[in-house]
Amino acid sequence: MIGLRGFLVLGLVSLALGQCAKAPPQPAVLPVAPVKVGPEINLTTTPVPLSSANPPPVSIGRFVYAGGIAISSPDTQRLHGLSDLKFGPDGGLVAVSDDGDLFEAKLKLDEAGRLVGLTDGKLQPLKGLDGQPLQGKAQSDAEGLAILANGDRLVSFEREHRIWLYPRLADGSYGTPRAVNKPATTFPDNEGMEALTAYPIAGPDAYLVGGEEGEVWLCKLSAPCVGLAPQSPPDFTWGLTSFAAFQGQAIAALYRAYDPIRGWRGQVRFVVDPRAPAAKQFLAATLTLDGATTRDNFEGIALSTGPSGATRIYILSDDNDAPQERTLLMAFDWTAPPPPPPAPPKPVKRRR
Repeated sequence: MIGLRGFLVLGLVSLALGQCAKAPPQPAVLPVAPVKVGPEINLTTTPVPLSSANPPPVSIGRFVYAGGIAISSPDTQRLHGLSDLKFGPDGGLVAVSDDGDLFEAKLKLDEAGRLVGLTDGKLQPLKGLDGQPLQGKAQSDAEGLAILANGDRLVSFEREHRIWLYPRLADGSYGTPRAVNKPATTFPDNEGMEALTAYPIAGPDAYLVGGEEGEVWLCKLSAPCVGLAPQSPPDFTWGLTSFAAFQGQAIAALYRAYDPIRGWRGQVRFVVDPRAPAAKQFLAATLTLDGATTRDNFEGIALSTGPSGATRIYILSDDNDAPQERTLLMAFDWTAPPPPPPAPPKPVKRRR
């Protein structure tokens, strides 16, 4: 969900423009549980192009568009506000929502490996420490999701800022959560631990936590969180919303921004080593969604390997339960450029 800073930016821009545009409306009040009995829900998916240009482009730089869909369900009013995205042990997508729900589905790809839909949709409430569904916005505002190597899930919440571990049981189900280490800092009410990812290169129980303003911590189940150099956004209008680890120490960081003139914008940055000092941070690539590109309030990112061997990036949007916004899932394939040729050897000076 858009945080306090985002609404401050909206207010400043609207004031400067004579309030010529309105900020996104507040989410509607939803029932306390999914409407349909049981977790299974039908899904409706509609293809979306990369851009409104005619004809639409097929790539943005080295990022090749691998398909995208808008997602809804005829069975429930609660398939909204999806705030993070990861792949589960079975390869299926897992997401959490602003209203304390867990969404799961399987990717549907065409013969060329492009994203064309989702199947096997499930929506069910996250459980609290008492084993019962979470109640109330303060308890249920889930923002970040990480899946450890053993299948355990970590979920970060804002308002009542905390990180809970949901243990994966022998039968594949998930048990009652318990609180785990979180950064020892004070977050704004609606601007908390948005970004979360397992970080196995630092240990099997390690995870990275990111605040919306770009603060970053390396945490472990077995050790307190340690602050790292921030992942600063492009400017103050952008907020950090999601992390995904890949290729050893590297991560992908997802950002979003909004103003009433340009609307929503998104950016993915591939960071070679988030543990490096700020002066030595290096970006391997950047994907920016702006202008005529299809875009929304992107808050979730997950990575896999595409059919061609490229790095497959999936980004998911939080529709804020607003009629003018959509739940989008878009895919891109990125292939790193070849390394530069080695420099020729320097000529050896001969003594006369």
